[in-house]
Amino acid sequence: MVTCACNIEGPFVVIGDVHGHMEALEDLIGILEREGGNITDRWIVFVGDLVDRGNNPRRAIEFVIDLITNRGRTTCIMGNHEFALLSALGLLGSALRREYADPYLELFSPEPTFRSYGVEPGNLDGLNDAMPQGHLDFLLDLPWCVEAEGYLIVHAGLLPDRPYEEQLEKLRKRVVNPGQPWLHEQRLVSPELPPDCPVTVVSGHVRQPEVIVTDKRILLDTTGGRGGRLSAVLLPERRVVASTVAI
Repeated sequence: MVTCACNIEGPFVVIGDVHGHMEALEDLIGILEREGGNITDRWIVFVGDLVDRGNNPRRAIEFVIDLITNRGRTTCIMGNHEFALLSALGLLGSALRREYADPYLELFSPEPTFRSYGVEPGNLDGLNDAMPQGHLDFLLDLPWCVEAEGYLIVHAGLLPDRPYEEQLEKLRKRVVNPGQPWLHEQRLVSPELPPDCPVTVVSGHVRQPEVIVTDKRILLDTTGGRGGRLSAVLLPERRVVASTVAI
């Protein structure tokens, strides 16, 4: 089974929410290979939301699995779209299936995910049957955060009114709280962080007009899966790179 790293060392690049837009992703990877400062020696970190909205979520999953398997030094974290998909399929328990099945179908623009697996949109049982077990295992195993020296990569962000270490422990253990705020809550993309947060927090989740880079916060979802150019940030240099292909 493909396993995603939770802790990384050395230089790395974080890629924003892909949402199945393979043309933009392949273009961005090509740019990074040409201009990214020896990307072969860097970790690649995907910030989650590989699925839904774009035209080929299946290929996005396959692409990341292939990088992990054949390139190494590649990892990915759980996004709210992966969490909602797994919940709607009943793979995280019956209670979450009841909670997420209808909202996933109505609010997450999942039709391209169904079609990329050859399933009629809305047929959750059919999608569960059509997805290769390796894809399901990969998604189920996704960590909720990646830790690097001086940085924490988490899909939405941190609650500003809870101690950092308390939240980090829940992220490490993938503790399912109501709403899974670190994956879901849009308010967490604000610059406000716990006062005791010792690292820069890197997130996607909510579309920004451009990549936001501050001392303690980096936000790099510049498409929302609905338009714009896919972005990445090279760290520790804090250099922003974007696809030339628009979504």
